[in-house]
Amino acid sequence: MPGVLNGDPRVFDNTVLLEQISYREAIELAFYGASVIHPKTLQPLQGKQIELRVNSFLDPQSQGTVIKEGDAVKPMTPCYIVRKNLVFLEISARDFSFIGEHNISDIFHQLSESKMQVGLLQNSAISLTICVEDKYDKLSELLDDLEARYIVNAVSDVSLYTIRHHSDNAIESIENGKEVLLRQRTQETLQLVVKG
Repeated sequence: MPGVLNGDPRVFDNTVLLEQISYREAIELAFYGASVIHPKTLQPLQGKQIELRVNSFLDPQSQGTVIKEGDAVKPMTPCYIVRKNLVFLEISARDFSFIGEHNISDIFHQLSESKMQVGLLQNSAISLTICVEDKYDKLSELLDDLEARYIVNAVSDVSLYTIRHHSDNAIESIENGKEVLLRQRTQETLQLVVKG
């Protein structure tokens, strides 16, 4: 790789080299699943304002990518991340009461006990929707525990797409031909849970 690209070229077409990424943006990308740089590597560099250059081992003289304080991304372009083989869970109370803090605390305790990593979370009045990674094959154990107290709808083998600095074209390129189970959007980030 010539440096940090705006997406994994094995998954996304027409990826571009990011000339510069801010520390904050690199941490955001890593949080969503990009294998850019681990946040624990960036935190001490950011604290001392030390720039990090990411270059190709094959061509160390190439331009590469600089991670430093400044603009989020140069050039400003959508950045794509995908995590596959996740499980989509919708959890609601058996009596259709509100999913309050005590329920959420209980659910997250069960997730922690099952070593489930949460990639997306959405809460409504009567349900909690999450997308989790079952790294340790503990899904059936988790479902047994949760179903004792909650109504649980589980969909396996979903993909979680994250687009930082999304545009209409970027969103369309991901959604096209896919069954979208959940769409969550902020000003800077769009996450889509899709089947398959």
